[in-house]
Amino acid sequence: MEPRSEPASRAKPPIPQLVNEVWLLVVAYLKQETVVPLKALRRYLLFGVVGSLLLGLGVLFLALGGLRALQTETGGTFTGNWSWAPYAIVVVALFIGGAVFARLARGRRSSRGAKE
Repeated sequence: MEPRSEPASRAKPPIPQLVNEVWLLVVAYLKQETVVPLKALRRYLLFGVVGSLLLGLGVLFLALGGLRALQTETGGTFTGNWSWAPYAIVVVALFIGGAVFARLARGRRSSRGAKE
């Protein structure tokens, strides 16, 4: 009886070819799971960074406008020993605004998480 030889389609490929195929599979998987999602998020990240910079710039101008209004429109109220008061008022207003914004953002995040 003659030994049966395997058909060419069922022959095992050589080890270097298997290693190369595994390497290509791993590289393709890593690209699929890391690079592609990051490229999809790029637009959202760009809008987030630009929006936060513009929002920060707007808050800065609003604070400076409030400071100048307190210094010029209050007459002689904040002169002499009270010249520091407009700065303190603006800083306190910024802290209160930041706390309100943080509380609103935290509340929105927790209520959104409860719906999902």
